[in-house]
Amino acid sequence: MDDDVDAIADAMREADTAVAFTGAGVSTASGVPSFRGEDGLWEEYDPKSFHRRRLDADPEGWWRDRVELREHLDPGEYEPNAAHEALAELESASHLDAVVTQNVDGLHAEAGTAELIRLHGTNRRVRCEDCGERSEAAPTFERAREGDVPPRCDCGGLLRPDVVLFGESLPADAIERARRLARESDCYLAVGSSLTVQPAAGLPRRAATTGATLAILNLTETPLDGVADRVIGADVTDVLPALAARV
Repeated sequence: MDDDVDAIADAMREADTAVAFTGAGVSTASGVPSFRGEDGLWEEYDPKSFHRRRLDADPEGWWRDRVELREHLDPGEYEPNAAHEALAELESASHLDAVVTQNVDGLHAEAGTAELIRLHGTNRRVRCEDCGERSEAAPTFERAREGDVPPRCDCGGLLRPDVVLFGESLPADAIERARRLARESDCYLAVGSSLTVQPAAGLPRRAATTGATLAILNLTETPLDGVADRVIGADVTDVLPALAARV
């Protein structure tokens, strides 16, 4: 692993633009449950219960199930781990230009990452379907927990978590920024992601095909291991701090 880490560190130092793309594997060390895979939340809950169509058809039932799901995802229970902190350190030292994340837990921002592209939104906010106003999620979920379902904005519009639901497209501005960074990157780290959820999983491939050094850091194999320049199958809470120290 040391040779791979040294090679990635060299690529980051030489890069004009370096980007990290992160998935659930970055946050599981903080205790945040994953959605997919063995013991993932979708083994316990039916994803269809949280589809956009159900929110439209049965907002009260949707919200009751979402309150239950949030018991597993309450951001107040989790703290950034060494992987989050190492990425923030790399950015602070001007060796990382941005973090593009699939995660909605807010831990990258809490660790100090400034240039953060949230492809799937954040569960720390809610937004109004009518006026678009965003606010902290905790008070709204507390209202819903006490029976105020579906919770509504002062304008009367339906409130919903500020995340991408099943049946919705990724935010156009976020995915366009992420694609641009993939095209422009000289070094691209894919960290803690199975690289199976599209269209986000296509970003590392885009980076590789436009000339970036692609490094995949993930405990399990991914569909892009064969096109990556470096693959490290180890715990990202070990690899990223080692990388930050070498850079």
